[in-house]
Amino acid sequence: MQTFFDDQTVSLPLTPGDKGRWRGRSIWLPSRVDRWTPWHAVAATLMALMGIAATWEAWRDMFDWARLDEEYSHIFLVPVVAMCMVWVRRHRFRYCKPTGTGLGVLVALVGYVVYDYGYYHGTQSLWHGGAILVVLGCAASVLGRHMFFRFFPAIAVLIFLIPVPGLIRQRIALPLETWTAQISQHVFELIGVAVERSGNRLSINGQPVNIAEACNGLRMVFALILICYAFCFALPLRNSVRFVLLAVSPLATIFCNVLRILPTIWIYGYHSKAVGDVFHDYSGWLMLPISFLMLLGVIRILRWAMIPVMRYTLAS
Repeated sequence: MQTFFDDQTVSLPLTPGDKGRWRGRSIWLPSRVDRWTPWHAVAATLMALMGIAATWEAWRDMFDWARLDEEYSHIFLVPVVAMCMVWVRRHRFRYCKPTGTGLGVLVALVGYVVYDYGYYHGTQSLWHGGAILVVLGCAASVLGRHMFFRFFPAIAVLIFLIPVPGLIRQRIALPLETWTAQISQHVFELIGVAVERSGNRLSINGQPVNIAEACNGLRMVFALILICYAFCFALPLRNSVRFVLLAVSPLATIFCNVLRILPTIWIYGYHSKAVGDVFHDYSGWLMLPISFLMLLGVIRILRWAMIPVMRYTLAS
């Protein structure tokens, strides 16, 4: 054991009991005190829980939206994606210092003002967004500003916790319904299946199938964008490649939705409605791994074309 007095080092013998005691403390008392420690993690967790308690109504409302409305079920994926973003950046912990904690206090205060304004003015997005800012600010008041700068992708994804307002949903849903119906009709005609279209209704084997909100792929849009986001920021891709993949993710959503709708319409036309309902409900989640494989395929194609996609070349 070494102790430091000014510029001198004094060595003291350690007994077996001292070795065991210092071995247990080494987890909580690292050699450097200018980094995050487990105590910072515990304190930040407690502060975040206090922030959730202070804005509990908004958090419970977001949970109810995700639990009761299938169109917002992607909210349950957000914590998983955020934790994955933190995990792939876990080596940055060694460079994080608990400095600039005043920024966290400022974020928490701004978040509470936004939360209060959204609550009393009936603006749901501001109400929910303010609650998220309060929790982030409470955690950052312990961890410091490095929490925002070194783990920004994990923090930015939390915006998907906010349920999309109905007006915006309608502006997205209506074009998706039309595009899905038109593309499905053309694909059926190419493979020789007789189908008729009237607006957003397809008739196959005399059975009408409406491409309504449940079939337009809107519930898949945000889930697939989350998968694309996790894929882009989990790999050391160039920022230009990340932006391209995120920009084309809505097109991938339409492709996956048509891939799901085609057999669904065929089942409705040639089998019972109960079988079609079961396939329709569960096939949406099957599109998540398919979209992930599509992204891997895009990366492989770019590499085959000798287009640089990584920030640095990994040793093979």
